[in-house]
Amino acid sequence: MYTDGRNLYTRNLVPGQSWYGERLVRDGGVEYRLWDPYRSKLAALLTKGWKDLRLRSDSKVLYLGAASGTTVSHVSDICPEGTVYAIEVSRRVFGKLVELAETRPNVLPILADASKPDAYRGRIEAVDFLYQDVAQRDQVSIFRENLRLLHPGRAGVLMLKARSVDVAAKPEDVYRRAGEEFRRDGLRVVAAVPLDPFQRDHAALVIERSGG
Repeated sequence: MYTDGRNLYTRNLVPGQSWYGERLVRDGGVEYRLWDPYRSKLAALLTKGWKDLRLRSDSKVLYLGAASGTTVSHVSDICPEGTVYAIEVSRRVFGKLVELAETRPNVLPILADASKPDAYRGRIEAVDFLYQDVAQRDQVSIFRENLRLLHPGRAGVLMLKARSVDVAAKPEDVYRRAGEEFRRDGLRVVAAVPLDPFQRDHAALVIERSGG
């Protein structure tokens, strides 16, 4: 990830390719893709000041709720020697993920329901990073179930959509209750970062699985 002090960029794994209409810029012979925090919740988290993303060039990532691959493509840039297991349940957008994987060999699209990890656990390795962006009421439960696929001692990020969990509750109460659930499971809540103004009524919960 790179910044010019105002905007966030990732080094383009596929020079010349703009995946969703993002601007491409060159500097010193290297091409970068603009990463818009209004289009990507992960970019919003970083723009809000979070530094400890824990993604390496060779990280294996389980991405739940991949949609058409906007954020997946940037994670692919960040982890050029790793693998991004991109889980998406909608057949309508899955074709776009397949198209993305045709030019990005580190992206492995899987058509599956993130709430049923047993359906795909045999197709992936244990991962270094878990990322979830799923608009369902049981978001926290889905994340907890998939934590079994995360190496002990590693972390994940849940993009918690408060209105999908409880439309009547205050978003901050939804975030607090989610954090309490994770702590009861013996997990460490590293941070809870509201994503306003980029993503309204969303917070990024950074969760660490205990080692051992």
